[in-house]
Amino acid sequence: MDLKLSHCFITVHDQDDALAFYRDVLGLEARADVVIGSMRWLTVASPSEPDAVELALETPDGRPGDPRALAQVMSAGSLTAAIFQTGDCDALFAKAVAAGAEVVQEPKDQPYGVRDCAVRDPSKNMVRFSQPLGG
Repeated sequence: MDLKLSHCFITVHDQDDALAFYRDVLGLEARADVVIGSMRWLTVASPSEPDAVELALETPDGRPGDPRALAQVMSAGSLTAAIFQTGDCDALFAKAVAAGAEVVQEPKDQPYGVRDCAVRDPSKNMVRFSQPLGG
């Protein structure tokens, strides 16, 4: 059986703000932006990887369960979003911070072989950037 991950979901307060961050700051491209009834299906992915996993940027009201409870968890910054691998962790960190991203961790070398850092996107999801060391 051939099984391949195609989508992951990141819950955001505002899809347009999220799109501006993930597309304009991180350099991902919009792959889908479709309105289906009252729902907007919005995905982004790496332009250098045609078969990359797409990140669906969804709002709390687009998920099952209590959207108010999810919004509270989000406002506390308790959700983790993604780890992106990059060739220049420091440059991407600087670009994100210059665009207003909240700093969680400055870039630093880790004992497990990467240089990494973390910021929060406009919805307070943690986003990490990771660069392999010595490679």
